Amino acid sequence: MYVGALELDLLLGDVRSLKQKRSAVRPLLAEIRRRFEVSVAEAGYLDLHRRALVGVAVVAADATHAREVLQNCERLVAARPDLELLSARHRLLGPDDE
Repeated sequence: MYVGALELDLLLGDVRSLKQKRSAVRPLLAEIRRRFEVSVAEAGYLDLHRRALVGVAVVAADATHAREVLQNCERLVAARPDLELLSARHRLLGPDDE
């Protein structure tokens, strides 16, 4: 079993309040969850209205599949015109990791 994690640091476009941030981030999280069947949540920068830290997690039988799913999630976010992907950090834990 492999567990993959992806941390996405986002800069949101024309957002002026936390309420607008919620209406921008929630649909993004729902789309990632629906398209890739992963766990996803806003995990940081909760008090900043133009930044978001999104965490994605996947469990897979093999490492290749876990990597592919996380790369596809990253591509989806990077292609969004309403935000800028500042950084993406991948992690993979397998049976040999403690």
